[in-house]
Amino acid sequence: MKRRTRTIRRIVLKGLAVVIGLPFLAWLLLPWPIALKWNDPERTSFMKYRIAQAAEKGEDFELRHDWIPLAQMSTEIPRAVILAEDQRFRLHGGVDWEALGEELDYDGEPPFSWLSPSDWAAVGRAVRRGWSERSEVKGRSTLTQQLAKNLYFTPERSLRRKVGEFVVAQRLEWFLDKDRILEVYLNTAEFGPGIFGVEAASRAYFGVGASRLDRWQAATLAATLPHPLTSNPTTRPGEMSWRRDRILGMMGGR
Repeated sequence: MKRRTRTIRRIVLKGLAVVIGLPFLAWLLLPWPIALKWNDPERTSFMKYRIAQAAEKGEDFELRHDWIPLAQMSTEIPRAVILAEDQRFRLHGGVDWEALGEELDYDGEPPFSWLSPSDWAAVGRAVRRGWSERSEVKGRSTLTQQLAKNLYFTPERSLRRKVGEFVVAQRLEWFLDKDRILEVYLNTAEFGPGIFGVEAASRAYFGVGASRLDRWQAATLAATLPHPLTSNPTTRPGEMSWRRDRILGMMGGR
């Protein structure tokens, strides 16, 4: 009897070690982007994905990517991108829980309390709604989440990637200030086939450097971000143009 009890205890403890240890190990192995405080990334995971994708299809691929410090960019481009993509960028810690709650119809009473059973019940309802309607949920990714995806993940949608993106986004906020996050984002975001960063995009679409972008051009680049391969200034610009005009309205005209 004692031997059986010891065996059962050993099985239970091993099971707990796996249940607790594997998520912790996965969390530990996710990227820790502290080096970005000092180093500019030359190639992101997104860039490598596009290169491999083209090679697999046997297509030619030219990567256009030139780094420009935030201080040298036209002030119109960070303003346009923040208005278009993440208006609470300066306020959140990597994940905009308020926007996410709105999308998932979180119905708890603010402020959230870790000790409130009713708040946790509301979280459960929101998660169930998100899961049942997961094909429709866009996630309202912040600029920091988008940067995490660009740097370390790929465009392929999966729950594992989304969780990793959440974790890394918060690490980016731990190690980098908001201006550095914005600088790295603007230099690594995809703006078209093989076009990464605002400097390459400015030269490809307008023939000028990012330091010389006017308000209309900045709004155009910001409007390109959601679908850079299918709607940009040279490829089916209709949808992009609608977004550009909306962004210009928020910026106060041309």
